[in-house]
Amino acid sequence: MKRVLLLVSLLLPFFLGATNSENYAGIRTDTVVVKTYEFVSRNGKPLLMDVYSPSNPRPDSACVVYMFGGGFVMGSRKVDSLFMYRMAEKGYTAVSIDYRLHLKEVDFDTIPITKTQGVFRDAINIAASDCAAAIGFLYEKSEELDISKSKIVLCGCSAGAIAVLQLDYCRANGLPPAKELPVDFVPACVVAFSGAVYADGGTPKYRRPPAPTFFLHGDKDKIVNYKKFPPLLRSGLYGPKKLHKVFENNDYPHWFFVFEGIGHEVAGLCRYMSDEMDAFVSKTLNGKQMFYDATVRDSNVRPTKWSTMSVFDLYLGE
Repeated sequence: MKRVLLLVSLLLPFFLGATNSENYAGIRTDTVVVKTYEFVSRNGKPLLMDVYSPSNPRPDSACVVYMFGGGFVMGSRKVDSLFMYRMAEKGYTAVSIDYRLHLKEVDFDTIPITKTQGVFRDAINIAASDCAAAIGFLYEKSEELDISKSKIVLCGCSAGAIAVLQLDYCRANGLPPAKELPVDFVPACVVAFSGAVYADGGTPKYRRPPAPTFFLHGDKDKIVNYKKFPPLLRSGLYGPKKLHKVFENNDYPHWFFVFEGIGHEVAGLCRYMSDEMDAFVSKTLNGKQMFYDATVRDSNVRPTKWSTMSVFDLYLGE
């Protein structure tokens, strides 16, 4: 359990600091109506979503469903409320959801290193299945919430980015974590700030095309590895460098932003990159199937300790 406590102590300043580093100046929060709904109950515990309804919605009634980060150990649907307000200000119905934090229930001190990969896989699939339940709820409430079922965007950072990418991967391949999705659901697009896909037996393959996807990642990220983790096994987390090749080789529309010399800091950029995300989503919803490959150097995005830390530092450090 002390390893989990270490993870919380490391992540808490990062996520709270990212949230509190900006105030709500310039954001008209009074024009956005926020309501909370229970979208599913798991083992007697309700999972909630906050729905930020804009005063001036987009004509296409697009919706952004957001999953927070926190290593599947910590976090809250409230942590990125500024980002939710920003997307609502742009006319989206913005939805921030709870999901089960499976690793919070795990005592890493009692788990052999050889078993940790399966534990992480379970945490990812559990989070993805909770997102699927949230989509089902939004389908049922689509008229009440003024949401277009065909224009639901999935977005997440870090653990949340892994979960949304995983859900689309499972949808495309008919895997169990997607079983609660409505049968006709296809994400309008997916936006992943420092995400990856877990695949067994080698590089991910898509039986059906994935949704158009916006990958944003640091090339020095060793927490959600830019390439693959573990590197020598066929099963594991495949990062955006690997996924970019899969998408490129199959002509799957996507944008690929790699931040040069930056690590896991990119996971906290959803507030900072909301205009770029809006551009990607708007072009995609307007039918532009685009391929964009960019190396990003931004003087406002600088390496910190998150560029040198590894996943072992987080979960297995003493």
